[in-house]
Amino acid sequence: MKKTLKIIKIVLSWAVVAMAIVMVIFTVFAVTTLDRYDRNLLGWKFLIVTSDSMSKTDFDAGDLIFVKSLEDPSILKEGDIISYRSTNSDNFGGIVTHKIRRLSEDAKGNPGFVTYGTTTDTDDEKIVLYENIIGLYRGRIPKLGHFFAFLRTPIGYIFCILTPFAILIAMQGVQALNIFREHKKTERELLDEEWAKLRKEQEKSAKMLSDLQKMTRHLEKKLAQTEEKNE
Repeated sequence: MKKTLKIIKIVLSWAVVAMAIVMVIFTVFAVTTLDRYDRNLLGWKFLIVTSDSMSKTDFDAGDLIFVKSLEDPSILKEGDIISYRSTNSDNFGGIVTHKIRRLSEDAKGNPGFVTYGTTTDTDDEKIVLYENIIGLYRGRIPKLGHFFAFLRTPIGYIFCILTPFAILIAMQGVQALNIFREHKKTERELLDEEWAKLRKEQEKSAKMLSDLQKMTRHLEKKLAQTEEKNE
């Protein structure tokens, strides 16, 4: 039973360590790469969907989507879903992921695309120029964006990062306390053993002294009897 409990403790400790490490990696990823149009991981960008403008056909708010970086936006075609830096008045500078309705160009003749959200089927305010295109949508993980959004909050940081380390520290503290108690128990056992040996030695010495006293009295008695006979 003790061996089984020890194995369980070791497994739990390593599980907590692994969870803490994974949470740290997720946090670094969320802070340095996620929702950053200027950052990518092996040519991929990862974005959290913040609206339901495409929920009718492709993805919902809270999903984590994968966007492939593009070197040549001219290969894009009608029906492709792209992420781009918005120049619209209502969300200027934000990242939008919408579907291409058709190829177009701005007033200066620069090529771009008319995009729209499938939920409302309404064209976006401004034409998306090539220079503002972040990449081509390739897939999603439903609702995972909620987790990363939570992870970036103070409460999420405390819950997902500090809590595993606090549990690990507490487990290590309990283990250290158990080792200390075991050490004290061993010390007491050794001390009791030494006291038992000492008591045995004392009893042996007392018996030897008693025997010696008996022998002395016996010799004294014999000596007295001898002297009486000589007289």
